[in-house]
Amino acid sequence: MTPLDILYALSFVFLVMFLTYTTLIVVPFLRRPRAAEGDTAPFEWHAFLPCRDEAAVVEATMTRTRERFPQIHLWMIDDASTDGTGELIARAAGADSFIHPVLRTLPDARSGKGAALNAAFVQLDAWRSRERARAADDDDRTIVVVVDADGDLAPDALRQAAGPAAFGDPLVGALQVAVRMNNRDDPSPSPGRGRLASAWARSLIRMQDIEFRTTIAAMQILRMRTVSVGLGGNGQFTRLSALRAASLDTGEPWGDALLEDYEVGLRIMLAGYRTVYVHDTYVSQEALPSARRLLTQRTRWCQGGMQCGRYIPHIFGSRSFTNAGAFEAAYFLAIPYIQLLGLIVWPSVAIAMIVTGALAPGGFLSWAWQSAWILPLWVATGILPFALWPIVYTRREERHPLWKGLLWGLGYWLYMYQSYVCVARALGRLLTRRNGWTKTRRNADADRLLRAVEV
Repeated sequence: MTPLDILYALSFVFLVMFLTYTTLIVVPFLRRPRAAEGDTAPFEWHAFLPCRDEAAVVEATMTRTRERFPQIHLWMIDDASTDGTGELIARAAGADSFIHPVLRTLPDARSGKGAALNAAFVQLDAWRSRERARAADDDDRTIVVVVDADGDLAPDALRQAAGPAAFGDPLVGALQVAVRMNNRDDPSPSPGRGRLASAWARSLIRMQDIEFRTTIAAMQILRMRTVSVGLGGNGQFTRLSALRAASLDTGEPWGDALLEDYEVGLRIMLAGYRTVYVHDTYVSQEALPSARRLLTQRTRWCQGGMQCGRYIPHIFGSRSFTNAGAFEAAYFLAIPYIQLLGLIVWPSVAIAMIVTGALAPGGFLSWAWQSAWILPLWVATGILPFALWPIVYTRREERHPLWKGLLWGLGYWLYMYQSYVCVARALGRLLTRRNGWTKTRRNADADRLLRAVEV
């Protein structure tokens, strides 16, 4: 085989893999049944909320969560904040015994979300030992919920988590709920900026909502069948017993990967527990209206996924994973490296085709006419697999006119190219050993900073 033949063969393999995976996730998503709710009373509920300079949102989150879920304990992790977050938490804790401050100070603080969650885990354990004598099954009935500082759990979230297919099943150690963007309908996501900037911000926000509620949700529903559901950083529910099992090797349940949520899910599955996904309830969070902040966030996620690649030998060597689950997890962890190869393969294929056309007998135009079939093939295999998700979104998730779904389809196709930028940046960070955890600024903080610069 010539180098050109190898290039074309490799591009064909990548294309088949991508189309097969797309088919595998879209069909179960469209056929999923609705989950049943359960009784929350048998469980003890604790929420961990990592807070690093979250004064703009934390007070409202505490108030809303305690009013909606009177039975839930809030463990507010102040990760050496400098904006008054700690004072807000302390004041709330003084008025409500269900709010517990977890104070982290430098130099131990600001070392990543996983470290902050581990600190809350230690403090919860000490509190439970001090407050009550444990029954044999206490850890199984104690549920830890990880929520972002701006997170908004749906009113039925705990009932869904207590359902027969969730923690009503003793084999389930963790679950992830769906994620929605709470500012998806914000008419002015970039106050003080022009119409074009606001339109751009609204488009970015909508694309993130579509991504989480269709593509990512469909991946999770496929994982329900392969028994390999991944956990997210917001709306993550775990049994305390599963966290203990996940910490046996290292002494801490959450690891140091920049994708600490997916990593703890792997540890829980390797410990013998099942993880499940619940699409019929959700946690809301704010989407990012800035491309720069979005790329920073996604680069961190991508780098974290690449760090989690070290678990692949453990996954294939574990009896806790099904064969399908092991292949699904391995494929997910390999995606960044496949994309890196794609950065070389796809431009090379395009260049090779142009050169072939230029050298073809009869000239380039003649070759282009004879090869016109490539255009519909490209649309069918390169655009439609992305563009179908906004159409699913407008039919299944939110009711919008079909023309919006088609327009968003083109936008979503272009939006997904950000992953190639992020994977290149993530590789650069790995090669230069930059493994620091960079917090994504809240929209309110970013707006204040922008106004300060403009003044």
